[in-house]
Amino acid sequence: MIYAISLQSVSKIYRTYAHGWDHLWEILTYRPRAKVFQALYPLTLHINHAQVVGIIGKNGAGKSTLLKIVTGTLMSDEGGTRDVSGRVAALLELGTGFHPEMSGRENVYLSGAVIGLSVDQIDQLYDDIVAFAGVEAFMEKPVKTYSSGMFMRLAFAVATCVEPDILIIDEALSVGDGAFARKSFDRIMQFREAKKTILFCSHSLYQVEKICDRVIWLDQGRIQMDGPPSEVLPAYSNFLSDETNSTQLNHKKKVGENPPSSIPPDKMGHITNINVHTENETGDHLTLQSGQSDLIIEVDFITDPTLPPPTVAVGITRKDGLLVSSASTENDNQKIPYHSDGKGCARITFQKVPLLKGHYTVDVFLACENALHLYDQAQAVASLTVLQEGVEQGIVTMPHQWQTAELNL
Repeated sequence: MIYAISLQSVSKIYRTYAHGWDHLWEILTYRPRAKVFQALYPLTLHINHAQVVGIIGKNGAGKSTLLKIVTGTLMSDEGGTRDVSGRVAALLELGTGFHPEMSGRENVYLSGAVIGLSVDQIDQLYDDIVAFAGVEAFMEKPVKTYSSGMFMRLAFAVATCVEPDILIIDEALSVGDGAFARKSFDRIMQFREAKKTILFCSHSLYQVEKICDRVIWLDQGRIQMDGPPSEVLPAYSNFLSDETNSTQLNHKKKVGENPPSSIPPDKMGHITNINVHTENETGDHLTLQSGQSDLIIEVDFITDPTLPPPTVAVGITRKDGLLVSSASTENDNQKIPYHSDGKGCARITFQKVPLLKGHYTVDVFLACENALHLYDQAQAVASLTVLQEGVEQGIVTMPHQWQTAELNL
């Protein structure tokens, strides 16, 4: 069988020296003076054509090292082999091949040559690259004069200018601000719909679950699990929960008191107002009675009216950072109607909230029609204190029924 990507016993060791002369001293004395770090232990991996594979793991787990070996920008240590079938486009460190003193035009041809394009091919693609990046007026100027956004847009346009057989993405599904973030996101999704092989490395487990049909979990340079998202992601989430007590609540931001009434220039949509309340109480701090109180969350927003209607999602998080529950209009097949000016609203009611006693917060998200590209978010917009009768333990109360009559034994 011919795989899109086939790795046999690939590995990577990095050696660092405290002083420049230590390496020379090691050669002369035959005594090791290097500090050795095993970034990737020997692993064998086969990926089929048209598979969308997520790569997850903590920082330093070996994800970027693995992707660089796949792209060929990093060589495996002795004994490892790499076989890739087809043209590879990699969104790793965008623009690393750009020369700051060269013009945008010169860098397009330089980068195109690096990814294997001929001058004639670049000539044919040049106008489309420039138009997609939106930097026509600056192509004859050195890229060192570009803003960071212009630089990233041109680098992304070059990296994705050809139809790759294999697309490798490290961390970001989209780059740039506002409209270009949406354009870059749509281009990547087009590759997925065209059945290209995709390797997607991300800390966003939601996006991994949404777009991938296989997930590889790396930890300390080794594969911990390799399988469907439904099996790997819960195991990885449990691993993260066991490792640390999250303090995310201290760092979350809320919707401002005076949010803008129009879309900020760097966004495609914005949450304009959030109202969280029960039947009897409204505000940032609410008290609920377990199994009795209804929780209502109302979200107002404005988005670019030329785009499809967006999606809204809410999450309820426990004080220690555990996501207890979530709901989204996309998952529940609810379409949000909104006006021609892009304004809209959504309301969700959690009836007779089954949470048991504890402290929780409410998070709200505004995203594209596929619930993948995030437009805006507001975290910890309200805190919930849940009270209960009795001493039932846990996070939620589940519907149940006891049978206590005598049973035939």
